[in-house]
Amino acid sequence: MPVGIEAWIRQIPPITRGWLALSVLTSLAVQCQLVTPLQLYFSPRNAFFNAQPWRVFTTFFYFGSLSLDFVFHLFFFMRYSRMLEESSFANRKADYFWLLLLSSVMLLALSPLFNLPFLSSSLAFVPIYLWSRRHPDTPISLFGLFTITAPYLPIALVAFSWVLSGTWKAAAGDLAGCLVGHIGWFLRDVWAREMNGGTSVLSESPDALKRLFGDI
Repeated sequence: MPVGIEAWIRQIPPITRGWLALSVLTSLAVQCQLVTPLQLYFSPRNAFFNAQPWRVFTTFFYFGSLSLDFVFHLFFFMRYSRMLEESSFANRKADYFWLLLLSSVMLLALSPLFNLPFLSSSLAFVPIYLWSRRHPDTPISLFGLFTITAPYLPIALVAFSWVLSGTWKAAAGDLAGCLVGHIGWFLRDVWAREMNGGTSVLSESPDALKRLFGDI
């Protein structure tokens, strides 16, 4: 029987668990000087023209050096990604992966506009934003200091990230994640239901991906 940390890790749903593991391993690799952040950040020129395609992926797994900001982003992404995967995407691993994949593509497109070399915190805000919109009446206590309702959670976290980092540039990545999260919420919860009258490839994963994840 797994106990302690192993049992806790096994309780995390698979997509969130994989994302968490890769993020922690990436930061540890940098901390141990096995790689440098210069080898991980996203650059369209390096990724697509200088034969460094791994940058398209590593940009989503590096949350920075081990610090308070690292713990802040990792904790909130893990908490709300887990809650979203266990509720709205229960037994729908492919659909949750598809949401994150489409969000990643949008963030890669926005990266040059916002000057964002690392997109991990931006992607982390997508499940936070989507969860907050799907649970509008849920009260949330922030650090035991004050209570807000769920829709205000992304704004509060962006503000806290701004204060924590001391610069608006750190908050720019979180705001980009909120923007992409809003697009994902609109496509899945508004457009698909009220305008399209059903699902579409933008709101539900392809059957091939569902078979890969064993959802059908």
